[in-house]
Amino acid sequence: MRNMKQYLMISLLLIMTGCSSIHSGGHTDRYSLSLQERIKGYEILFDGTDMSHWTSNTNEYIVEDGCIVMRPAGGHGNLYSKKKFGDFILRFEFLLTPEANSGLGLRHKMVTTDRGYDGMELQILDNSAPVYANLKPYQYHGSLYGWVPAKRGFLKPAGEWNYQEVIARGSHIRILLNGSTILDTDIEEVLKDVPEDKIPKTLLYKKGHIAFLGHNTVLKFRNIRVKELE
Repeated sequence: MRNMKQYLMISLLLIMTGCSSIHSGGHTDRYSLSLQERIKGYEILFDGTDMSHWTSNTNEYIVEDGCIVMRPAGGHGNLYSKKKFGDFILRFEFLLTPEANSGLGLRHKMVTTDRGYDGMELQILDNSAPVYANLKPYQYHGSLYGWVPAKRGFLKPAGEWNYQEVIARGSHIRILLNGSTILDTDIEEVLKDVPEDKIPKTLLYKKGHIAFLGHNTVLKFRNIRVKELE
């Protein structure tokens, strides 16, 4: 009986931390859209099987067990959607490892050099890591990096899956993390008192790639889907 309980506990742990979706039918579903998402016009950006919707650094971002896993190998760390988006809703899940540090790029231009970013960045970070204890408020998870801090306290610990939704409509950016709003800001309002020569043009792009901006740490992503807004 004890062995059976141990087996069930281990099986449950694997289901919780793995990347495949196990449904009641007993088969693995590679992240098909829900009926509601299909009706609303969502499309899949990663179905758990290949990187056909992504480009650039596919050497460090690889498919493992139904996830996109960022495994640093000295590259620039940027992975871009092949398609460009203007206004959209992005939904995805991510798992942080201890001290994980990355970014979510919105409306990015593609950078082909070893280092560099060209677009808006929303922080992805293991907030609880001691190494990040003294960062600026706008450097923690969900923040509009360098400008607007996100609310803290809604991020799950490293090793657990988080669900995030990003709504980008014009200059309005909203982030929901595990069901709670952690950022709700209007870039035009943020910049209204900033001298024109100090305004970063990267925040004002109207359309561009969705990007994962790695910083030499391991992260996992899954269940990525997007809906374009009119």
